[in-house]
Amino acid sequence: MTRILGIDPGSQRTGVGIIDVDATGRVSYVHHQPLVLLGADDFPQRMKLLVLGLADLCREYEPQEVAIERVFMARNPDSALKLGQARGAAISAVVLRDLPVHEYAASEIKLAVVGRGGAEKQQVQHMVGLMLNLKIKLQADAADALAVAITHAHVRATANRLGLSARQAWGRK
Repeated sequence: MTRILGIDPGSQRTGVGIIDVDATGRVSYVHHQPLVLLGADDFPQRMKLLVLGLADLCREYEPQEVAIERVFMARNPDSALKLGQARGAAISAVVLRDLPVHEYAASEIKLAVVGRGGAEKQQVQHMVGLMLNLKIKLQADAADALAVAITHAHVRATANRLGLSARQAWGRK
């Protein structure tokens, strides 16, 4: 059994989702939550909250691998920069724990979870709930974090069947 931490980075709220995946690729729900960063006075303090929050989650749930959503180009350059910085802080937090990080674009995640790279957020939320047999309606950031973890679980299972690493199976260097 492998535990995967999925991260949907954000500068105000970062979604985190944790799943377990067995050797066949079957996934099971462990935990999800938003890391709400708005309580901090300034942006650097928000990044500190993000790093500390991820460190706490890693200590408590002991993930073995991490999957994170890649930054998309936002309409607002300032928002895109802040999102990139939040993503960098999240990656740094888990890399400091020697966890391997796997990155997926939003369209890749939607394709893996819904079957269509241009799926709507509500479709992702619905499919994640079905795949993990959840009775609750997930918030968007939680669904996205769990979706990136599920995506990695699927890529990982396919790679195992083919005798490849996840990076090789997904065509990454």
